[in-house]
Amino acid sequence: MKLVKTVAELQAIVKEVKKSGRTIGLVPTMGALHEGHASLIRAAHAENDFTIVSDFVNPTQFGPTEDLDAYPRTLDHDCELAEAMGADVLFAPSPKEMYPSKDMTWVEVTGDITKVLCGRTRPIHFRGVATVVSKLFNLAQPDKAYFGQKDAQQAQVLKRMVKDLFFPLEIRVMPIVREEDGLAKSSRNVYLTPEERKAAVILNRALKKAEAAFAAGERNSAKLVALTADIIRTEPMSNIDYVEMYQLPELTEAEAEITTDHLLAVAVKFGTTRLIDNVILAVNK
Repeated sequence: MKLVKTVAELQAIVKEVKKSGRTIGLVPTMGALHEGHASLIRAAHAENDFTIVSDFVNPTQFGPTEDLDAYPRTLDHDCELAEAMGADVLFAPSPKEMYPSKDMTWVEVTGDITKVLCGRTRPIHFRGVATVVSKLFNLAQPDKAYFGQKDAQQAQVLKRMVKDLFFPLEIRVMPIVREEDGLAKSSRNVYLTPEERKAAVILNRALKKAEAAFAAGERNSAKLVALTADIIRTEPMSNIDYVEMYQLPELTEAEAEITTDHLLAVAVKFGTTRLIDNVILAVNK
């Protein structure tokens, strides 16, 4: 595996790969790689001839009070994991390399899809995500790009962007990877104290209860949301940001009685650490 830090070097590699007719899989990450990222890299390696992993803590998707400076940066570890999973290139540019101009060119997906859930309290977040991922798509020219279902809203936003801007690639959304106790793998889990870590399993427990109720025939969206929230509130250390449900894929208002696929998503703070999780309630599952 090759560690690449400049746009020019990555472009040169991609040019040679494309010239040889090989397919490219791209796994965009912010580093601090864990088993969730590993599953994406393995999938990219299995489904493509050449795999590129980006490792870039993107400053434009962080608000002024968010954890940009504290976000874990573990490049040596990331290189080892990416190589073990089959990556051919790990692209780890500096902010200056990715944002060379003082005055920015932005890519922004508008509408309900970016205004609900995390978009409500993080108004610049998805503009930053769409902008940096557009840059990565242009640089890597992937045939397929891999994202995790844990970031469900992000995945839907990027699917819309790819459709609207005619990017010639497929977005592959892979299942959530969880710890043995059900907590979704996340780079932010390292911020949790042992007590908070133990408390955080309530998220998966609540979502599984709602999923079981749905499978048993409950179709009232308000009741499913209330069930999820009530279970989370039984954990004294939890501080709910949102427990909400929306129709897929555009994240429009939930039906009162569910007849199409819906996303049930939660964001909850444990101490100062904000965790997200979700489940898709599929009517024809």
